[in-house]
Amino acid sequence: MNRLFGSSGPKPPKATLNSAIGNIDTRISSIDVKLAALSAELQGYQSKLSKMRDGPGKTALKQKALKVLQRRKQYEAQRDQLQSQVWNMEQAQTMQDNLKNTMVTIDALQSTNKALKKEYGKVNIDKIERLQDEMADLLDVGNEIQESLARSYDIPDDVDEAELDAELEALGEEMEMDREFGGMEGNSALPSFMQDEVPDFIDEAPNKNTAGKVQQAAG
Repeated sequence: MNRLFGSSGPKPPKATLNSAIGNIDTRISSIDVKLAALSAELQGYQSKLSKMRDGPGKTALKQKALKVLQRRKQYEAQRDQLQSQVWNMEQAQTMQDNLKNTMVTIDALQSTNKALKKEYGKVNIDKIERLQDEMADLLDVGNEIQESLARSYDIPDDVDEAELDAELEALGEEMEMDREFGGMEGNSALPSFMQDEVPDFIDEAPNKNTAGKVQQAAG
């Protein structure tokens, strides 16, 4: 039944540019082999013709050489056509590859654009502007605080320097007198641990005889 009406079997895979280029290259290689053989045959005829005299034999050999030359030209024409086809398909392959690369680039750009839109959608420009304004205000406040802390307190212009000198000299004399009287009092006074102070734990004050002995021992 299948032989009479045919069968819908699996279809062969479609040829690609790479496979088509490979097939034509194989044909070109086969033609090159034939061209090499024909060229060698022509060289043999040419060598013989150059040694022969004019006559029927030389004419017959020349006719054979012309047929070989004609065949070689036909093969050369076929090779040129096949090489042109290969060139065209290689150009088409290059364009196809470039198109694939372009599509990949476009897909990447679209994905990046989508991601950027999503991220930028989270940014509130008004909030950023307010933040910048608040930061500027804080910087101004900080500058004012620094200027206030760095304020210098100068002596008023109406202060008399002569009065300052006299007051300074009086302070010096007062300190000198304090040192003199303070030294005299210090020489006659007892140390603090030998003064007539009654500790809290003693009920009765020491008598005068005991204090005198202590002073003599200290002297």
